[in-house]
Amino acid sequence: MSKKLLVLKRIISALVFLVATISSAQTRKYSNEFLNIGVDAGALGMANAVVATSGDVNSGYWNPAGLINIDDNEVSFMHAAYFANIANYDYLAFAMPLDEKSAIALSLIRFGVDDILDTTSLVDADGNIDYTRVNLFSAADYAFTFSYSRKLPIDGLSYGASAKVVRRIIGDFASSWGFGFDAAIQYQRNNWHFGIMVRDITTTFNAWSIEDFAIGDLNGDGIPDEDQIPQLRDQELPETTEITIPKVQVGAARNFDLGKKFGLNAELDMNVRFAETNDIISSSTFSITPAFGFQLDYSKSVFLRGGVGNFQNIEQFDGSDSLGFQPNFGVGFNYKGIQVDYALTDIGDQSAAIYSNVFSIKVDWSIFR
Repeated sequence: MSKKLLVLKRIISALVFLVATISSAQTRKYSNEFLNIGVDAGALGMANAVVATSGDVNSGYWNPAGLINIDDNEVSFMHAAYFANIANYDYLAFAMPLDEKSAIALSLIRFGVDDILDTTSLVDADGNIDYTRVNLFSAADYAFTFSYSRKLPIDGLSYGASAKVVRRIIGDFASSWGFGFDAAIQYQRNNWHFGIMVRDITTTFNAWSIEDFAIGDLNGDGIPDEDQIPQLRDQELPETTEITIPKVQVGAARNFDLGKKFGLNAELDMNVRFAETNDIISSSTFSITPAFGFQLDYSKSVFLRGGVGNFQNIEQFDGSDSLGFQPNFGVGFNYKGIQVDYALTDIGDQSAAIYSNVFSIKVDWSIFR
């Protein structure tokens, strides 16, 4: 075995061993799920099957190893509305090359529901209803990420890592801080691309601070007053800590030359969770769901995208299971370094997820030079 292949094999083996060791701990199945939605309308139009080919400012999220492919500073912004515009999902990122072998990126994600009615004080101490006591609050999740990428001595091989800080706020009732790391590699050879992204590789730890009044502590002694608030009976206190277990996304892609001006990129990814879920491949220790996406381009200026993913076994009312999946569609336009992308997710409502219209814009700093 050549020295290059041996180094690559050792890197992959180390990632797999570390994930398997960490995932054996007792942790929550779902945590910080807003970080699993995805960013960039271009990637969402391909059903998020981009871990092997991502090579721009958005690689800080999809695969930080791909950041080394940027030639100049880049900025990206995305906005999407969910649940009939009740929730807003926003993303902002900046990336820059440090030298010919390394690059960095900064990104910020916010997923929030604003203007929620707080009616906990609607009834005063005398039992009177007073609507002036109704307030508004927001429930918002934030994630700030710093990513670094560097080329390895092996031609076409690069690695990347991300450090992230997670801030979650539920009005004045509760808030948390979280910290975690992602790690990734990417390998390119001729027209083939391969990528591995391990999210929360060290697990992501969230520590919650819950205000006394949020759990019905009217006496201020730290104990819920169940006799005074019947709704608290038979309820357990919320946990103040949660751990997000690792997730792995593995992908392989190939570029096809369809002529002088047309090109095609097709990618197949496998998304792995180390927990039993409704994915079509599921066991007591792990679950896997595939995702396939393609991008057809004309002179790297006009893009047509499609993809299908999120294959789930959905339980029906009669107890039977049906296969749900999420087909996506997208288009994009690039003019002198300014790229605008659009994606429509869950076409035909085939998945348990709700469809959404997503817009994003990416700007290459070279247009200002």
